[in-house]
Amino acid sequence: MERQNESNIDPRFFAGVDLGSGEHAVHVVDESGKRLDGFTGEHGGAGQAALADRLRRICGGRPELMGIALETPRAALVELLLEQGFAVFAINPKQLDRFRDRHSPSGAKDDARDARVLAGSLRTDRASFRRLNPESALTIELRDLSRLDEGLKRDFRRGCNQLREQLHRYYPQLLGLCPAADEPWFWALLKRAPLPAAGAKLTPANIRQVLALHGIRRLSGDDIAAALRTPPLQVSPGTAAAASRHALMLVPRLDLLFRQIGETLAAMESTLGSMASDSEHQGHRDAAILLSLPGIGPVTGAAMLGEAAEPLRNRDYHALRSLAGSAPVTRQSGKRLVVGMRHGCHPRLRNALHGAVSCHVRWDPRAREQYQRLKAAGHNHARAVRGVGDRLLRLVVTLLKNGELYDPQRRLLPETKTVAATGQPVIC
Repeated sequence: MERQNESNIDPRFFAGVDLGSGEHAVHVVDESGKRLDGFTGEHGGAGQAALADRLRRICGGRPELMGIALETPRAALVELLLEQGFAVFAINPKQLDRFRDRHSPSGAKDDARDARVLAGSLRTDRASFRRLNPESALTIELRDLSRLDEGLKRDFRRGCNQLREQLHRYYPQLLGLCPAADEPWFWALLKRAPLPAAGAKLTPANIRQVLALHGIRRLSGDDIAAALRTPPLQVSPGTAAAASRHALMLVPRLDLLFRQIGETLAAMESTLGSMASDSEHQGHRDAAILLSLPGIGPVTGAAMLGEAAEPLRNRDYHALRSLAGSAPVTRQSGKRLVVGMRHGCHPRLRNALHGAVSCHVRWDPRAREQYQRLKAAGHNHARAVRGVGDRLLRLVVTLLKNGELYDPQRRLLPETKTVAATGQPVIC
């Protein structure tokens, strides 16, 4: 039986799996809620294979009839169960906490109990769960690259802040040349002159060598030399030596992180290129459409394709906007009505959408007009960005449904239809 047809079969057995670092608790019930089995499986190749075999025996060798509920959509066991054809469902831990209160108002909690709650809740409230589907190798690789990029950048910013703090203690004239302390030429200059006394001795010719090596043209050797010759801070004995030693130890780490960020970006671009050129896989063809939109580059595209693969594949605009945080949350009781920002969303997608909108507004006339209209209506910057981001997501889903690349000319009326006062094309 094909996997596409199996997804339409309703499960007749329900298993809840509470994942642990060493053991996984499993609880299995039938359609009537009768307990069929309860056991633990070890985390490891042999243990997880035995767990899957035991579940397969319970459902008579038909894994499509076994619905399995977990709290996380991604784990080694999840991938194994999906590959073997089980119907795997995931639920938000916050929702599961509400189901746990229904089963045990006292607040009692343990692994076996959580597995029982998962199995029972999947049996009675399957609509609250999200069914998982196997993902392609390129999608998994792209998601891991995107998360690696985010982690590297977070460590890089932390290291730059630490370097900046040390230079602020004793060397503000050097810090004034690069306030963020985040550029390779700046680190090279620091290694040549780690102390103010050494910096004052650098000649413009020495400095020009550093600038030429890193392709820096916005600064001149004479200007930098003049800045380094300004009077240094008067600090206690030993402060400059200790702070400079600390700063020099940070430089190799920052240099390594800088190179790794570049390598990760190149890997993301290569993976996205492979996905965009794959004409046989629908999810891969979506990469070319997504990247054709102004404001969506490799970093944003990788985050969206990796973290929102399912709503993009299903062309589900409402799920996508909820996941990215652009859909508002309405709270109404009696005469009280409050519409506010959605906090229960995917933070990486929210950040990716925010960055995409910042660039999209600069390159898309209608997005810029919408942003200005929202600001004129009294909304703050964040609210205006969410509004433009919501429109961008709708545009993404529309292009995916039509299978078309973004074409800005199609979104302008003919030149004959212009505003008489401005002579500018009317944005449709």
